[in-house]
Amino acid sequence: METVYLTRNGLEKMRRELENLVKVVRPDATAQLAAARALGDLSENAEYHAAREKLASVDRMIGDLQRSMLRVQIIEREQLDLSEVRILSRVRLLNLNNNSRMDYILVDPTQANPSKKMISVKSPIGQGLLGKGVGDEVDIDVPSGKLRLRIEAIEPAEGV
Repeated sequence: METVYLTRNGLEKMRRELENLVKVVRPDATAQLAAARALGDLSENAEYHAAREKLASVDRMIGDLQRSMLRVQIIEREQLDLSEVRILSRVRLLNLNNNSRMDYILVDPTQANPSKKMISVKSPIGQGLLGKGVGDEVDIDVPSGKLRLRIEAIEPAEGV
């Protein structure tokens, strides 16, 4: 199993998510299953099958979070080397294909959230940027084609 790299804030978010799943979501899913079971014939009870699948999904999420938490290594912001792109770096980029600016935070795959500009270090862009420094230009193959990027700044990520 691979190490999960998080800040203290990231670990706290993971703990809160696990606590919510265990104390709120799972009991609700269990209650829904019990209510559906009370409706009678289970072989033709779509509500029962849906509730059972939901509970199994919640249990998988709980198990995944628990396993991830066992492999966490905390990274302190003060430890970040800003001379090159690393996990938990905020990277400001210039897309040389269309002169647009992009801003990403490289995170562990467990924290990836593209809508918040948090990309996995295992994604094509993340892997293409790792180890590069300010001023470096990189070509990265992505599903939509080839990106040509210049690293404009490397900063410590905030709020991760």
